[in-house]
Amino acid sequence: MLHVTPFLLFDGNCAEAMTFYQGCFGGALTLTRLGDTPMKQAYPPEQHHKIIYARLTSGAVDISATDWLHPTRRPADGNTTAIYVQDNEPARLKAVFDKLSQGADTENFVALMDMPFGQYGRLTDRYGKEWFFRGEKG
Repeated sequence: MLHVTPFLLFDGNCAEAMTFYQGCFGGALTLTRLGDTPMKQAYPPEQHHKIIYARLTSGAVDISATDWLHPTRRPADGNTTAIYVQDNEPARLKAVFDKLSQGADTENFVALMDMPFGQYGRLTDRYGKEWFFRGEKG
């Protein structure tokens, strides 16, 4: 089923913030560190503590997050929140991704691809809004 939620980007304190939110809302918290994935080989060891995937679920609350890992862009007001689109059906996720990609900014565009945690992609749409995508492996 298609699911759209807020997506938060932190500057190295994702685990702390998401643990705080869990204390506020309760629920189940998943934290995946960069150093616990095969992706760690692409980053220096001083970044391996960072969170690449966090998700807090509690009733109607569903918040996903990550630590900032982009090599050239820096966090600033306006680029630390996004819309997160999840789906367990790869074809449906791709259809939404393709539609939102029309007129998207090409500078930070990441086409849907299989990652260790599932399908991943991101884009900034023609209106300047950030979108992140996650699904089951295609």
